[in-house]
Amino acid sequence: MSHVDNVRHTWTMTDIVLCTINARFVHAALGLRYLRANLHALRERSEIIEFVLGQRTEQMAERLLASGPKLIGFGVYIWNVEETTRLVAQLKVLAPQMVIVIGGPEVSYEVENQRIVALADYVITGWGDVSFAELAADVLNGHPPDAKLIAGKQPPLETLVMPYAEYSAEDARRRHIYVEASRGCPFKCEFCLSALDKTAWPFPLDPFLRELDRLYELGARHFKFVDRTFNLKVDTSLAILEFFLAKIEACPSDPPFAHFELIPDHLPERLKSRIALFPPGLLQFEIGIQTFDPEIQARISRRQKNDVAEENLRWLREQSHAHLHVDLIAGLPGETLVQFAQGFDRLVALNPQEIQFGILKRLRGAPIARHAEAFDLRFSPDPPYTVLSTNTIDFPTFQRLNRFARFWDLIANSARFSRTLPLLLGTSPFARFLAISDAIFAASGQSHSIAHERLIVLIRNGVAALWPEMLAATEHALICDYRNQGGRSRLAFDRSDTPLPAPRSKVQSSTPPRQARHLAQG
Repeated sequence: MSHVDNVRHTWTMTDIVLCTINARFVHAALGLRYLRANLHALRERSEIIEFVLGQRTEQMAERLLASGPKLIGFGVYIWNVEETTRLVAQLKVLAPQMVIVIGGPEVSYEVENQRIVALADYVITGWGDVSFAELAADVLNGHPPDAKLIAGKQPPLETLVMPYAEYSAEDARRRHIYVEASRGCPFKCEFCLSALDKTAWPFPLDPFLRELDRLYELGARHFKFVDRTFNLKVDTSLAILEFFLAKIEACPSDPPFAHFELIPDHLPERLKSRIALFPPGLLQFEIGIQTFDPEIQARISRRQKNDVAEENLRWLREQSHAHLHVDLIAGLPGETLVQFAQGFDRLVALNPQEIQFGILKRLRGAPIARHAEAFDLRFSPDPPYTVLSTNTIDFPTFQRLNRFARFWDLIANSARFSRTLPLLLGTSPFARFLAISDAIFAASGQSHSIAHERLIVLIRNGVAALWPEMLAATEHALICDYRNQGGRSRLAFDRSDTPLPAPRSKVQSSTPPRQARHLAQG
């Protein structure tokens, strides 16, 4: 028997395959695990197969067909729709008799002109937990429905089988474990699909905590909550934080890491008292500010008390060890570059560890589309449907902003330039970083695939051209940052007599170990 036959022999034959293409290996698909857990009698006739963006279509098709399925269900998202479409097209050529079902946010709205919808046999829009199981049973029992589009049923959450037993021990050891204590969102921010939800629905707390405990015993140490509003119900938030604090206290040498999405203007003292107890590197908050401008907030139906949000961010940064990942969006309807810059500078002053500078995207079904005509919002026709121009920001400026965002990730969010960054930002962070971003691009012609040492030189040369009076201080800061990251080469502008650092087996960093692992894996 050949090696290929040996490999193929390990693949189980099954009737139902649940599949998606993840952005990275560490991202384990929670949605697929919900679908399998709720197949009930059909569960043993199913398996989950996950791929990663960048794998060859032919290899993915070979793997799927080797399982011999009668039905494949694909989870389709904005980041994988193009590759999933190619995969489905190839499967329909190779195995036209096989039933293909698609679902997920990317195919739940505006389905009429999507190629993947035309290729698939069935499309489940909205919630699929119950509807996929019903469809699979009908197909396998020889009674396939006539209608191609199936509106997903929304069951009471307490009737769902929780998906966490579908995570394997390998998942627990090597991947992010996605969990949710609630679904939905009561807010109506128009750039987000959650604006279509009527409210947020909690899962029963005690069974959920038991599942967290089981995952912890399985070896899971990296928990990422997908709740849109983790701190909406404070009693539930406290119980979950207490769970993690107890695990940290019980085994401080191998503690769990937890990531939550936080509402910025709702942080009562009871929550603060628990947040303050977390050691460095074990707690991360993703916080959506999006815009500080009241006029823009009202236009997109975003309710946010800016002063309270600002006060809470300041408290989190100064009185806790939580890592703060704060989001801003450029390109919102009617927002000018000046307005965005003011918000950016206001956020920089609060000093979060990361600022995620994003460009507005038109998610299928999101209400933001209603502003397209009034504000001349022009979006890319291809995923991720990024805005290309508006009536207040033209296309060349958006190109500059995209490069700004990329260089901000490389320089600011990477934490590799802690001494240099304050010199670059000065007292006008947005204007100055846009200038250095333009200078780096003008000199290099690229914003990706720039080696660390080359980026250092590009920064140095940009400062020399823009602000020659601060060149000496910048060179010193760049050298210190480089060596602090374990750099061992002599930089071209390093004229000091200081001995180069000795070789290290591991790069030293001020970032706590578990936090560093999270940031490296995204």
